[in-house]
Amino acid sequence: MTEARLRYGRGSLAFSFFVQGVTFALLVTRIPAIQDQYGISDGLLPVFLAAVPILAGVGSVVTEKVVARVRPGTVLRGAQPFVMLALLGVGAGDAVWHAAVALALFGLSVGALDASMNMMGVSLQRAYGRSIMLGFHAVFSLGGIVGASLSWAGAHGDLSLLVSYLPAVAVLLPAALIGSRWYTEGGAKGEEAEDAGGAAAASVSFRLLLPLCLVMCFAYIGDSTVSNWSAKYLQDVLGSSEQLSTVPYNVYMVTTLLGRAVGDYGVRRIGAAAVVRLGSVVAAVGFGVVAVAPGAWAGMAGFTLLGFGLCVIVPQTFAAAGRLFPGASDVAVARLNIFNYVGFLVGSPLVGALGDAWNYRGAMLVPMVLVLVTLVYARSFGGGGARYGGGHERARTVDVG
Repeated sequence: MTEARLRYGRGSLAFSFFVQGVTFALLVTRIPAIQDQYGISDGLLPVFLAAVPILAGVGSVVTEKVVARVRPGTVLRGAQPFVMLALLGVGAGDAVWHAAVALALFGLSVGALDASMNMMGVSLQRAYGRSIMLGFHAVFSLGGIVGASLSWAGAHGDLSLLVSYLPAVAVLLPAALIGSRWYTEGGAKGEEAEDAGGAAAASVSFRLLLPLCLVMCFAYIGDSTVSNWSAKYLQDVLGSSEQLSTVPYNVYMVTTLLGRAVGDYGVRRIGAAAVVRLGSVVAAVGFGVVAVAPGAWAGMAGFTLLGFGLCVIVPQTFAAAGRLFPGASDVAVARLNIFNYVGFLVGSPLVGALGDAWNYRGAMLVPMVLVLVTLVYARSFGGGGARYGGGHERARTVDVG
């Protein structure tokens, strides 16, 4: 495979990660506006919010079966426009059933999109022979920041959801379709052939994959704790102003971007397992700081540490699945991706229930303990000889990206 083809493939996939970051942020940051537009009650809203990750898990399972017949790039090429059109559907409706249908389609297609993007990322990393997965997820974080900023502008300008969503979709959808022309999968056909059919599925040992599934779940419990509870925690527990309470998640997103931007270099220098161990310890310290923080600024310092710690775990978990099952990486990634949504589903209700039954400071200790459990499973990320490519983590004389 030529270096130019790899470089174009990496760039086009990175753009898909960016588009997905923008699209997802446009949805989740306008949930209050969606609730108001459709008159969804507070009691019904959690049902809608839970349905999206559940259906995304279904989409990931379906993708595992589909890629036995077509390549992940084909799935991604179809799923990404579908996600953006579903977002427009969320903004365009005026009845509760319209919201239900649009969110259901969004969930199913986003599951296929997440699975196929990470399948391709793992495949390209194998071809590069060195860590590049964190870079893809860094671009996703950048897209999230852009999407959240667009949402803020729409809310500040009192724009309807449709008017707020339409310009982003009008620009990004054709750009994603054009960029998809350069999708490239890293493995040679013979090497990737095992990914198709029942033989590959049978070769993915659940016993070997389970530690990575747990790590993925725990990481997303931590992430959803920040996204769902940071503002409430700062305002209700640490006594911040309403304006200041919105800052921690923005800081978390920025530190996630920064950590992922340099994370691949860290993997090349000290190895994936060491990076994951370090990230787990930093994240645990962050939760500890949040739990004992005497005031709002100390709490913000804790959430900043969480961004630097949690950001490396998810991309490296996908990468580890590709390394463990090089002949069945598509199947392994699709199955692992389900636990992304399991963690997202569990995290917010878990912290809320513990906060109501006990207190929110104590509730922050639970994701702290869970993220520390990652240390127990760090060996699943490989030792110093963990291989991502045809030989080892290596610096290329001519860098292809």
